[in-house]
Amino acid sequence: MTALDPSSPVAVVGTGTMGQGIAQVALVAGHPVRLYDAVDGRAREAADAIGARLDRLVEKDRLTGAERDAARARLVPAGTLGELADCALVVEAVVERLDVKQELFRALEDVVGDDCLLATNTSSLSVTAVGGALRVPGRFVGLHFFNPAPLLPLVEVVSGFATDPASATRAYETARAWGKTPVACADTPGFVVNRVARPFYAEALAAYEARAADPATVDAVLRESGGFRMGAFELTDLIGQDVNESVTHSVWQSFFQDVRFTPSLAQRRLVESGRLGRKSGQGWYDYRDGADRPAPHTAEPAGAPAHVVVEGDLGPAAELVALIREAGIEVRPEDGYGAGRLVLPDGGTLSLTDGQLPVSKDIVHFDLALDYRAATRIALSASRGVRPGLLSEATGLFQALGKKVSVIGDIPGMIVARTVARIIDLAFDAVAKGVAAPEDVDTAMRLGVNYPLGPFEWSRRLGDTWAYYLLADVHEWEPSGRCAPSLALHRHAEAAEDREGAAS
Repeated sequence: MTALDPSSPVAVVGTGTMGQGIAQVALVAGHPVRLYDAVDGRAREAADAIGARLDRLVEKDRLTGAERDAARARLVPAGTLGELADCALVVEAVVERLDVKQELFRALEDVVGDDCLLATNTSSLSVTAVGGALRVPGRFVGLHFFNPAPLLPLVEVVSGFATDPASATRAYETARAWGKTPVACADTPGFVVNRVARPFYAEALAAYEARAADPATVDAVLRESGGFRMGAFELTDLIGQDVNESVTHSVWQSFFQDVRFTPSLAQRRLVESGRLGRKSGQGWYDYRDGADRPAPHTAEPAGAPAHVVVEGDLGPAAELVALIREAGIEVRPEDGYGAGRLVLPDGGTLSLTDGQLPVSKDIVHFDLALDYRAATRIALSASRGVRPGLLSEATGLFQALGKKVSVIGDIPGMIVARTVARIIDLAFDAVAKGVAAPEDVDTAMRLGVNYPLGPFEWSRRLGDTWAYYLLADVHEWEPSGRCAPSLALHRHAEAAEDREGAAS
């Protein structure tokens, strides 16, 4: 089954921001496009808005004037659903209400031919439930575009329980023909992106609720150490706190209140207060004129140690040894087995967080970094009774490497490490349950939410057992089950250990 021929008419029902974006994508790909909206006059307004965006594309040399004129000629506002009768594909982008969508598609079935592909752009409802009202549910599929649709490449092609494979393939190939990067997935709450991305927000909120760090510090650590483009608090302010909280609540409810997806009370209170983010002027940050942006906690300058002793294998943090040498600090290697650590002149140790709390006064933990050479900030964590001299030496060491240092509270797994580990865990769980293939999950998370690596790429880089053991240790300290590693991740780690045992 191939993509729709560009001469085939495509209809978009619902002319809000997303509907206009999808229509523009189909239009630029060469299709005749019909716009329909239940509110009189909105389809015409949407056509005018799309025309204005086409003008801007010409100004930016992304379209020629002739291409713009031809596209405008193919764009037709429809006054009734009956005008969509000859369309080969109808994409719905109306309000996120199951009853409204079902009523719309029942009406469309009375108009279009049985060979017309019907698609919903829902991000939170069940594709199976929406299509369940249809006479021919096999031709129904989810086409979940990301906003803004003309710019973001990812499209989740979602097969409902009754979707024919041929329909899913045609939708997939059509999205690819439109210049998008489609990923195939099953109909599950949140699909791929909104399912696997929940820990990015949840772990930031957990750190805040535990008073381990303030929003500005959490965001700075996620960006400058974790390599994420935006921190969780600034991203939810951009998305809209009400929108983000609604998606989280929808996924949680759809998974029968699975504790792994539990919403945040702190975010609920923010929404209840009307602080919805940028669109309301206040969220986690204040966007009103003249408001100051809070600075992340950054430690005062401290003296670097004269030398460090390296014991064992530092694993994901192995690059630190070269950086320490390059900073002119003597490195004294010692033989050692198991998890590595740095021994400082003070006599205490500095080690990558493993999910345990740094309960001893002689231990300081540091957080995971995407790339320790490129990272500009490192988070440290220690017990409240840590020796001040040790924390000062640890701070000075990372400052000597050119890093800013944020000292956070003693939360198991810290910020970046537990966030990445939980993302990896949900990705393995999704693949084990047939939601999507590993490569599609990686593609979806890189393109859909701009993660620096896909979860499976992260797992390979960090080691096949890293996420499992970190989460198992976090779960010991926080036994609610929220951070407990999944059976899929356990099996993956066990298989990796079996391979290592056989090789040795």
